[in-house]
Amino acid sequence: MAIHAHPDDESSKGAATMARYAAEGHRVKVVTCTGGEAGSILNPAMDRPEVRENIAAVRVHEMAAAAETLGVEHEWLGFTDSGLPAGNPVPVLSHGVFARQSVEDATKPLIRAIREFRPHVVITYDENGGYPHPDHIMTHIVSMRAWLESGTDKYPELGEPWEISKLYYTHGFIKARLIALDNYYRDNGLESPLAESFRRWTKTPGDIMTRVTTQVECGDYFQQRDQALLAHATQIDPNGPFFAVPVDIQQCVWSTEEFELARTRVQTELPETDLFAGIDPDAE
Repeated sequence: MAIHAHPDDESSKGAATMARYAAEGHRVKVVTCTGGEAGSILNPAMDRPEVRENIAAVRVHEMAAAAETLGVEHEWLGFTDSGLPAGNPVPVLSHGVFARQSVEDATKPLIRAIREFRPHVVITYDENGGYPHPDHIMTHIVSMRAWLESGTDKYPELGEPWEISKLYYTHGFIKARLIALDNYYRDNGLESPLAESFRRWTKTPGDIMTRVTTQVECGDYFQQRDQALLAHATQIDPNGPFFAVPVDIQQCVWSTEEFELARTRVQTELPETDLFAGIDPDAE
């Protein structure tokens, strides 16, 4: 089970890994906490009045198309997108949005979903939310609370207890990966399409690779990942940076997706190449 804040997050963070496991016969489910109704339209071709006026319904349709492309199941938790506050001072979030829910109220639907689906592995965001969007940080908080409580007798009305075996943080934006791709172009005497992104990312301190414990080989599913991204047409510009490097070059240079084993109830050896490492294949 992959727990995400908004529709489109699932397609930019760990999507090829999900597609691989689904293709191999595992049940895979994406849980989306909010409807993404506060998101901006980031694809100029979709910035039309009829789309803006019906953005909530459009994003539901996009999410269904992405899930079908990846071969995964999907569930909405039903919370309202908090939006990304901007300004000086930063405005207070609206009452009733996801990030302003009590942690208990926000966690209960997730516990219900976990007890119904009974996942062995959960993927979520780290303590920074991947990036500091209030809904991403809230997603981290409720995921960690659900890790603790889904296997207990708390909230019997939410279903039979289910104990998750492993919980991972997804790390989708790796500076080392960007550098490797940029170097590929330079080593072959080619102009890198990553020049702007390279300058921006190399100014950031450190590299999240130091936290990565698990790299999953999934290059064969990069095309499927990209098609799922494109299904979110309001959010993804086909001429944007996600598609700057052709899939065949990505497969050659960096064909994995990266995760951090944050919690485990089973024994495993690090580093890993499989999210199911250490889990009994005959487990329920």
